[in-house]
Amino acid sequence: MTETATDQPTGRLLRVAIVGAGPAGIYAADLLGKSPQVAGGEVRLAVDLFDELPTPFGLIRYGVSPDHPRIKGIINALHKVLEKDWIRFFGNVALGRDLSLPDLKARYDAVIVATGAQKDADLNIPGIELEGSFGGADFVSWYDAHPDVPRQWPLDAKEVAVLGNGNVALDVARILSKHADQLLSTEIPDHVYEQLNDSAVTDVHVFGRRGPAQVKFTPLELRELSHSQDVDIVLYPEDFEFDAGSDAEIKSNNQVKTMVSTLTNWLVEQDDREENPEHVPASRRLHLHFLQSPIELLGEDGMVTGLRVERNELDGSGGARGTGEYVDYEVGGVYRAVGYFGSALDGIEYDGARGVVPNVEGRVLDADGSPVPGLYATGWIKRGPVGLIGHTKGDAQETITHLLADAPAFPGVQVEEPIETLLHERGVTYTDWNGWLDLDEHERALGAAAGEVPTRFGPVTRQRVKVVERETMIEHSAAREFAGNP
Repeated sequence: MTETATDQPTGRLLRVAIVGAGPAGIYAADLLGKSPQVAGGEVRLAVDLFDELPTPFGLIRYGVSPDHPRIKGIINALHKVLEKDWIRFFGNVALGRDLSLPDLKARYDAVIVATGAQKDADLNIPGIELEGSFGGADFVSWYDAHPDVPRQWPLDAKEVAVLGNGNVALDVARILSKHADQLLSTEIPDHVYEQLNDSAVTDVHVFGRRGPAQVKFTPLELRELSHSQDVDIVLYPEDFEFDAGSDAEIKSNNQVKTMVSTLTNWLVEQDDREENPEHVPASRRLHLHFLQSPIELLGEDGMVTGLRVERNELDGSGGARGTGEYVDYEVGGVYRAVGYFGSALDGIEYDGARGVVPNVEGRVLDADGSPVPGLYATGWIKRGPVGLIGHTKGDAQETITHLLADAPAFPGVQVEEPIETLLHERGVTYTDWNGWLDLDEHERALGAAAGEVPTRFGPVTRQRVKVVERETMIEHSAAREFAGNP
């Protein structure tokens, strides 16, 4: 096991296992390495990151739209962290399948859970079980080519609805409405491109229960809607209601002010466009609806045929209340994007109401509400699926501060046998950092081999093509040999 995070070899060795190699887990490792205790030589680090996927980067690779190059660029910063010689990556290793919590606690001084939240939050309204009702997170996993989701996605409805007013809702709506040719410059794999290219979707309706001043997406996400070619954004004047709470938000929050300004400018441009006799309507439309709450999914023969919403009004403080007026929309598909939800972990207490691991500032609690020695949490599995990727750093700092404060009382590891020995004995084919570098090179080579592709918007040069099959990923990124304890 590589044992140093500093040139000073005199400090106590602290072995830490992090379960989850997405941004939350990698930021936690990075902050450990930058801590005063490590920088001053008081503590030496050996950190192992485990992930059930064969690749690192979690949400960045499998939860961010492929046409988000700026956010994808975060991988470059995370890459620099994983290059450090005191960090190792073990992919294709799942807690509860390949390793147990006791396995980790016996071999590490501390364990940090950073598994995030991958599944869709429930939306309990009538008809949600109908065929044609989808989870937004499931759709994201499909177009991001997650290895464990089906390869096929039904895109045969002309009009679809997206429920939610957060960034994920806008991502889902943008991908559904965008022409697939515009995605060829990304890492999108062929099967996703081909199905999106054959999509029957012409109209995507996004519904938010409050007004334009209460949306949860960011200005960047909103502006990206206007970058889709041959797609008209459609707004409705009756949805632009502002109360005292809205006015206060607009005046005090520059982000809200920017988004409201963008939306109202689009509304003016829409009027100008409709009055221009020479305007040629786009072949697709993305409708933004505000002040409407989903009440029921309508269906026939088990299939979604429509969405019933209730018109809302603002309550004076920025909240919304129903008016008793209902509107039905004919849609053949409904995507709920009302939030993510964390999953239970083997051997660790779980709050099923919130989808998190019970904790106090990152110290994980047992069934009696007492801290579990040496067990910590960070990221969405700690605080719930709120905040942007950047917020994860501050969250990890809180957890790391407590871990280092507790470290002097850690009893030391019980088993000196390295974790790779145990994985080898159990027949687990794990991937490592060098393997990821090989896979990364392979995906770039696939893009280079595709070369320049003609599209309706002009030629596009492919940069990379994401590998989809887990077996292929493992083939290219499995640890090259069983090395024992270096």
